[in-house]
Amino acid sequence: MKKISISNKIYHYYDISETERIEDFPYSLRVLLESLLRQKNDENINQAHIQSVKDYLKGEVGQETVFLPSRVVLQDFTGVPAIVDLAAMRDAMVELGKNPELINPEIPVDLVIDHSVQVDFQGNEEAFLLNSKKEFERNRERYEFLKWAEQSFDNFRVVPPATGIIHQVNIEYLSEVITEKKWRFISR
Repeated sequence: MKKISISNKIYHYYDISETERIEDFPYSLRVLLESLLRQKNDENINQAHIQSVKDYLKGEVGQETVFLPSRVVLQDFTGVPAIVDLAAMRDAMVELGKNPELINPEIPVDLVIDHSVQVDFQGNEEAFLLNSKKEFERNRERYEFLKWAEQSFDNFRVVPPATGIIHQVNIEYLSEVITEKKWRFISR
């Protein structure tokens, strides 16, 4: 781990470019290695996990390793069932006499609503407004559920409909190149 001083604060970071033969690693393994280094704590992630990724280039494959992303981006088509599961877990906590607010995503989750648009109107200046209005009418119950979820769960944000497609929204608005966390820089 390296150190850098910025405005009289010391930050720590991993420079994976110093990893032997890093240029030979497939990009996906570079991401995995960086994630493991960033989250190494010797309990859930230890040196053996990191070594298993490095050993890939030696042909030593077949070892299981850990992947802990720093955030998740979901689109509404697949994200709604995950949020329904979290809501059901909260209901189960209530039935068990436990605090339902203990059920939350462990890492930041952004859900982008981008799979609800149907084109009913086109070819005029009001088409976008009319299609958006129709979209809200068709999906009112689902949108109300997602609004409840955003207000109820920690680490959960909803990007509303008519904002853009998930890939565009992720790159232009949600992605952070670097984040400060506990005096460390992490890539996201």
